[in-house]
Amino acid sequence: MSKILSVGTACPDYQVKQEDVEKFVLQLFEKSYPNIKRLLPVFKNGGIQKRHLAKPIEWYGKQHTFSEKNQLFIESAVELCIKAINDCFKPAEAAYQDIDAIFMISTTGISTPSLEARIMNQLPFQPTVRRVPIWGLGCAGGAAGLSRAHDYCKAYPSSNVLVIAAELCSLTFQPQDLSKSNMIGTSLFSDGVACVLVSGEESELSKRSIGLKPSMLKTQSVLMKDSLDVMGWDVRDEGLYVIFSKDIPTIVKEWVHPQIEQFLQSEGLTIEDIQHAVAHPGGEKVLQAYENSLGFLPEKIALSRKVLSQYGNMSSATVLFVLKEYLENGIQTNDLGLLFALGPGFSSEMILMRWE
Repeated sequence: MSKILSVGTACPDYQVKQEDVEKFVLQLFEKSYPNIKRLLPVFKNGGIQKRHLAKPIEWYGKQHTFSEKNQLFIESAVELCIKAINDCFKPAEAAYQDIDAIFMISTTGISTPSLEARIMNQLPFQPTVRRVPIWGLGCAGGAAGLSRAHDYCKAYPSSNVLVIAAELCSLTFQPQDLSKSNMIGTSLFSDGVACVLVSGEESELSKRSIGLKPSMLKTQSVLMKDSLDVMGWDVRDEGLYVIFSKDIPTIVKEWVHPQIEQFLQSEGLTIEDIQHAVAHPGGEKVLQAYENSLGFLPEKIALSRKVLSQYGNMSSATVLFVLKEYLENGIQTNDLGLLFALGPGFSSEMILMRWE
């Protein structure tokens, strides 16, 4: 068993309101896309009030090469990761030398050496830290990183592990792409980094932690076959082009619901036994699909909706922002939580947790 001790977050300095993004898109596309106004309701109906971007919004109106955007990804991600790590260390009273492994999650940029190697060149981690970069899991990456950290701590129960999810989704915006997927992505995507400290049951950090913390009891990854076109990136000369299927809310109802039921049944539980749904807020339609298909009352995913409203969809980092909200809110002893996220593949990641 492993325990989540703390979560740290960081966002770029440039904050935009949703109505300003809507105006920007209208000005940018109204000449080349005569029917653009028909798509603008996605900005009002997406459940987002504001979000953070790596650059001022005017920057996105110009064409930038893939290499330029990717270099910006590396520089900004490293800077934000350092802030998130320090934010994560404070409540747990952790130090760099306590860390045994780093799971580095990203999908919106490419870096070799990988991001955690660049971070370790700026922060005094031990040179023997085990590095596990994970790329390409999209919105499911944060949950998958926690699952892999849990596996690691089961094998090495005295270990302390960092899971860092760094995403700059705004850098995938394509000012010449007139597809509906680009418009939907523009209405949702934002930038942020989250860092989670996970410790094994024999870790000294875990033993001296104060207050209720979620222990990870069981994890599950599920891949839906023949679903490569549901979600992902199309990699072209200009960079990453978003792929979104209109069927995602239907998939939540018809495929995700049974997966969650089976996962909980394996532990003798039902959906009604879960007090806290730590759900990745992919968008308002996805949250509504959770409510309708899983029978969740709005208050059960209120913190997911709060994060979506204030930060937008930061891909893999978003569910970890939601997790941080849960750590900062009053939870009862032995309450059960289900952390889950969906990503390319098409796939789901689930973690059963208990606050102890």
